Amino acid sequence: MGKHLPRPVTQGTAARIMELLRRGSMTVDDLAAALDLTRTAVRAQLATLQHDELIELRGHRRGTSKPARTYGVTMQAELLFSRAYIPILTELLHVLAARMSPTEFDSTMREVGRGVMANRALARGPLRDRVASASSLLNDLGGLSDVAEEDGLYVIRSHGCPLAAATAAHPEACNALESMLSEFVGTKVTKCCDRYDRERCCFEVPRDSEAAAVVRH
Repeated sequence: MGKHLPRPVTQGTAARIMELLRRGSMTVDDLAAALDLTRTAVRAQLATLQHDELIELRGHRRGTSKPARTYGVTMQAELLFSRAYIPILTELLHVLAARMSPTEFDSTMREVGRGVMANRALARGPLRDRVASASSLLNDLGGLSDVAEEDGLYVIRSHGCPLAAATAAHPEACNALESMLSEFVGTKVTKCCDRYDRERCCFEVPRDSEAAAVVRH
């Protein structure tokens, strides 16, 4: 979750390969011919793209001597290329906020956060480890966070906000992250976000909630 396209994929040969594969599955020979490259050069690029989980093996095509592998773009890569999610989902929040009462809107955002974690692996181990995993999850979603221990609290502080496009107009969207992290960690997580000059996520977990927290092994 929350990845960005690696810089080499936005330019040069890798970008040209991605563009071709987004149009349809191709073999090494197809790509080599289309790009006027050697098969060895194409294979090297494909190996890197597969490692980054941007392309995948789709199947085989009958060849003159033996079947040739075909490659295509992964769903993860298609999501990274998309620019439609932010404006559409932000507008959806505008519509929901206009049609719902503040209480209903708040409840809906919290339900969304809990739903994000449905059927997903949850953090396990001691509370300290689960909070560290929550920070990593936030980073996977586009945050840049660290964990500190302050006044009996574990504090997850991010230098940005993965929902900044939405929270600027609808701070209730933060409640989705708060509920998501609570579900993930297995105990109450409380937001303490900073909106002074720009959105910065902040979440607190009481260290004394260790005994009450759901222990997962």
